[in-house]
Amino acid sequence: MVTWAEFERREPAFAAAVAARFEAHKHKTMATIRADGGPRICGTEAEFVDGDLWLGGMTGNRRFADLRRDPRVAIHSGSDDPDVWSGDARVGGTAIEVTDEAGQARFRAGAGEVPPEPFELFRIVLTEAVLVRLDDARENLLIDTWRVDRGVTSTVRR
Repeated sequence: MVTWAEFERREPAFAAAVAARFEAHKHKTMATIRADGGPRICGTEAEFVDGDLWLGGMTGNRRFADLRRDPRVAIHSGSDDPDVWSGDARVGGTAIEVTDEAGQARFRAGAGEVPPEPFELFRIVLTEAVLVRLDDARENLLIDTWRVDRGVTSTVRR
């Protein structure tokens, strides 16, 4: 697992492309694992601050309870309408809860929008990132996948 900053250092162009898809839309979709083992999908916001990818929100949120129990998470970027679709991105990894004042201050110092007090905060360490887009002719689907243990691989689908 690596921080966002380490991902950027290892794969600068790919990380920039993934970040661009994430920053294109405020709202993302997040997947966690419920207590019964089933999937939970919910809307969320994620923000890049000081070399990390962060999730923050109101206290008592079920998705954050999921992360405390099983920290595995996937976050999908927002998506454009089909006629103007320019790609999607997804990251997967582990959510680390940040409860200390220094960690929360680090987030607050660089965040565009900070949830009202009190709030819950998680930092994401990555195991994978995926970028999906169309080629210039908009005929082929291009899928680039980065995994912490093997770098970027590319697939073309017609």
